[in-house]
Amino acid sequence: MTLELLQNYWWVLVSILGGILVFLLFVQGGQSMLLNTPDHKWNELIVSSIGRKWELTFTTLVTFGGAAFASFPLFYSTSFGGAYWLWILILFSFVLQAVSYEYRKKQGNLYGTRAYDIFLFINGFVGCILLGVAVAMFFFGGEFSVDRSNMLTQASPVISHWDNPSHGLEAIFNWRNLLLGITVFMLARILANLYLINSVNGSQKFYDWTIKSLWINTIIFLIFFLAFVVVLFTATGYTVISATPAGTEIEITPFKYWHNLISSPSIIILLVVGVANVLIGICATLFYKGYRQGIWFTGIGTFFTVVALFWLAGFCDTPFLPSISDPSSSLSIRNASSSKFTLECMSYVSLLIPFVVGYIWYVWRIIDKKKISESDI
Repeated sequence: MTLELLQNYWWVLVSILGGILVFLLFVQGGQSMLLNTPDHKWNELIVSSIGRKWELTFTTLVTFGGAAFASFPLFYSTSFGGAYWLWILILFSFVLQAVSYEYRKKQGNLYGTRAYDIFLFINGFVGCILLGVAVAMFFFGGEFSVDRSNMLTQASPVISHWDNPSHGLEAIFNWRNLLLGITVFMLARILANLYLINSVNGSQKFYDWTIKSLWINTIIFLIFFLAFVVVLFTATGYTVISATPAGTEIEITPFKYWHNLISSPSIIILLVVGVANVLIGICATLFYKGYRQGIWFTGIGTFFTVVALFWLAGFCDTPFLPSISDPSSSLSIRNASSSKFTLECMSYVSLLIPFVVGYIWYVWRIIDKKKISESDI
C-alpha cells in the first residue's frame, strides 16, 4: 500500500462518515419541528420516534472527528484549533441535546418539558446550519496560515495559525457558507418528515401535517440547494501543483469544482444517483398517498450526494481546506495526512467498520419493528 493509496482510502472513509452523519441529521430535523406542532401530544410522538436514534447521530459526529484527527491531523489542528468558536458552538448544541433527552421527562424536572424542547430545537437548528457551514469551508476556505518550521520553536511549536481574530465566527456570517448551512438544515427537516411518516402510525391529522411540512421544506430546500450548486460550480478554486512538507505550490483555477466534476465520471455518477434518489423519495411520498418508504430513497440519495461533495473537495488535485489569506498554506490530502505507518496501521482497524454498520442496521431494525402510535404515548 503506497502512501498515496492510503491517503485516498482514508479520504473515502471520512467521506462515508460525512454522508452517514448528514443522513442521521433527520434527528435534528425532527427536533427543529417541536416548537411549531399544532398539538402538544405530537411533541411526545416526535420525541419518542426520533429519540430512539439520537445517539447514532452523536456517535457518528464523534467518529467523524476521530477519523479526521487520526488520518488528517493537520486539518484537525487547523480547523478545530483555529476556527474553534464554530466547533464549540456545534459541540455545545449537541451537549444540549444529550442533556435534554436525559432529563426531559425525569421526575423533579425543575425547568419543565418545554425548556428541554427549546434546547432540542436549538440543537436541531444551530447544529445543522453550523455543520453545513463547516463543510462549506471545504470549498470556500478559511483564513489561516501554516509554517512547518515552527515545529523547531521550543517556546511555541504550533505550525498552523488562524489569521482571523474571530476564530470561526467569520465563517458563520459568510453568505456562501450559509447557503450550504440552510440547505443542510432544510434537508434534515425533509428527512425528519419522511422518517416520521415511515416510523409513526399516527392519526390522519398527523399524517396530513407531516405532508404539508414536507411540501414547505422541499420548496425551500430546492431554492437553497440550487443556489449553492450555482455558486459552487462558478466559484474560483485552487489546484495543487505540488504538495510536499517543504511547501505547497498552488494555481488559481476559475470554475474549479465544475472542472472537477466533468473530469471525474465517478463523482458524476454519485451526484446524479444521489440527487435523483433524494427527489424520488420526496416525490413518491408527496404524490402517492399512503407511501411511507421515502426515507430510504432520500436517505440513500443524501449519502451519495454528500460523498460526491467530499470527493469534489478532496480529489482532482484540490485542497480540501483552502486558505484565503495564504493560498500556499492550503491543506490537501497529500500534505495534511498522517504518516504512512500510521495510516497503514489504522487501515487494518478500519476493517471492523462493516461489522459496526451491520450492528447499527440490526439495532435499527429491532427498534423500528413496531411503529409508534399515539396510543403508546
